[in-house]
Amino acid sequence: MELKQGLVQVYTGSGKGKTTAALGQAFRAAGNGLKVYMVQFLKSGTTGELTSVKKMSPDFQIFRFEKPAGFFYTLSDEEKAQLKKEIEKAFEFCKDVIKKQECDVLILDEIMGVLGNKLLNVEEVLEFIKSKPEKMELIMTGRNVPDEIAAAADLVTEMREIKHYYSKGIPARKGIEF
Repeated sequence: MELKQGLVQVYTGSGKGKTTAALGQAFRAAGNGLKVYMVQFLKSGTTGELTSVKKMSPDFQIFRFEKPAGFFYTLSDEEKAQLKKEIEKAFEFCKDVIKKQECDVLILDEIMGVLGNKLLNVEEVLEFIKSKPEKMELIMTGRNVPDEIAAAADLVTEMREIKHYYSKGIPARKGIEF
């Protein structure tokens, strides 16, 4: 199968479900014979999707370039500098994927967090969007999508928290949040 038209989707907002929505789209695409790459930014811990993808579909691959680290705000300046290098390497990989048209669907998971932490800038990501092949779908996730990126997207879905069990003191659960 080949996409006739690839669009730009953004899943954003303060609510739970951005990565989950992107993963659902990825499994749907892979199930229809499309090749899917997901590059996960600011995620270095073990998650269920890494295991599931390996078991379920040879048409769907997840890539990570970061060494295990804590949350960005907990890192030292030296650790932040190292993370920035890893992010830049991952983004170069994404540019190469687009240039070589290696997949049908490319997901940049948590790219908005990268922008929010100033590890890349909005102009770089806008240029990236413009360079996307016509028949490639691009999906980006993360809180606080910049207005310029929202304007460049074809679809922006906001996950808005109405109620969350974290407020009851329930921590992130293996198999549900990671």
